[in-house]
Amino acid sequence: MKALSLLSIAIASILTTSALADTQVIHAGELLAVPGKAPLKKQSIVIVDGKITDIKKGFVSANSIDEKATLVDLSKSFVMPGMMDMHVHLQGELGPNNDREALKMSSQLMQMRSHMFAMRTLNAGFTTVRDVGSSSQEMYALRDAIDQGWMQGPTIIAAGGVGITGGHADVSGVSPELMEFHDESNKTVCNGPYDCRRAARHAIKYGANLIKITSTGGVLTDRATGTGQQMEMDELKEVVLAAKRMGAKVASHAHQEDGIIAALEAGVASIEHGTYAGKKSYKLFKKSGAYLVPTLLAGETVLQMAKNTNVLSESQKAKAIKVGTDMKGNFAKAYKAGVNIAFGTDSGVSKHGINAQEAVLMFKAGMPADEVLKSATVNAADLIDKSSSLGTIEAGKNADIIAMHGSPLTDINELLDVDFVMKSGEVIKSK
Repeated sequence: MKALSLLSIAIASILTTSALADTQVIHAGELLAVPGKAPLKKQSIVIVDGKITDIKKGFVSANSIDEKATLVDLSKSFVMPGMMDMHVHLQGELGPNNDREALKMSSQLMQMRSHMFAMRTLNAGFTTVRDVGSSSQEMYALRDAIDQGWMQGPTIIAAGGVGITGGHADVSGVSPELMEFHDESNKTVCNGPYDCRRAARHAIKYGANLIKITSTGGVLTDRATGTGQQMEMDELKEVVLAAKRMGAKVASHAHQEDGIIAALEAGVASIEHGTYAGKKSYKLFKKSGAYLVPTLLAGETVLQMAKNTNVLSESQKAKAIKVGTDMKGNFAKAYKAGVNIAFGTDSGVSKHGINAQEAVLMFKAGMPADEVLKSATVNAADLIDKSSSLGTIEAGKNADIIAMHGSPLTDINELLDVDFVMKSGEVIKSK
């Protein structure tokens, strides 16, 4: 018994020492603890084992909290919660070599590149992302490895895609033989309501956190099939119901209002892009509480590509010029109508690591800076059901914290140069 008692004391001592060693105190010169509220001056954030335990007024001594605590001096910085991007594609980047890469790049090499893109995103101040279109098993593996602490990266909420044959989520722009090969291996392309129900269940079975559907056509589909509704109402309803039964939300890519309305009536949690949302869809957004994820950066990217490069095909260019030109003005109307907005870029169309340019575009389109920051923190956390752990700097939440030299509330461009990134208490970047 004495030996067991001594062993228990030794274990307790080790655990206590470990906890003490993992105590940090951040001195924040200006702290935006809860985006949407006023920032505070000279605050101290106490972190233990990657969790925020307290916010104290003034710059308290780290040793007064714990004699082994580490001080992180951000006393001359603007400090806020880590930003979240609700629409990324970490496995690629739009460019002239995409077809070649699809044929020659192994899944293992693609995984290595995905991690590089994930780290660029994290270093830009985005500590959580929602990946809404990738090769599923590779993305689930990256997500899980980061969650396990085996490698650094943003928290990833990973979608499984469900789309109809020939729709925006299906393969296009390659030879019939390759499309046939792809069709035989893709278990989440579906036809009709019950097949789409099966596809949704299949995606969740293999690890999807949510389902991504494409209720309308898309700009980068290499066919002149437009951007109007493609999935039928019965298909949309079955996907949403199947996901709901298994505890998952549904995000819908949608450009034209017919597809936006259909997806909202089916019960999706978010509309991605939402380029041509109008008065009828605004009412549905507000009635359901669904979010618009605007992706203005993607619109600007494809617009410039269409005008200045040969990366896009002729059918893609026509859609890119139309959508890219219209997107910002229509976003402004949706915001003024009171639609819930969650930050999202469609990075992968744009380059990874420049995600904060979306914030600048949102601000220029008429969204106040404080609302832009709220869309990338509080609103995003709500969309992914993580408000209890993410989105604000408050006791009990994950220590996902970023800092920059000046306040983005007075100059939104400050978000383009994040100086400090902490993810779950681990300092990722410190200039």
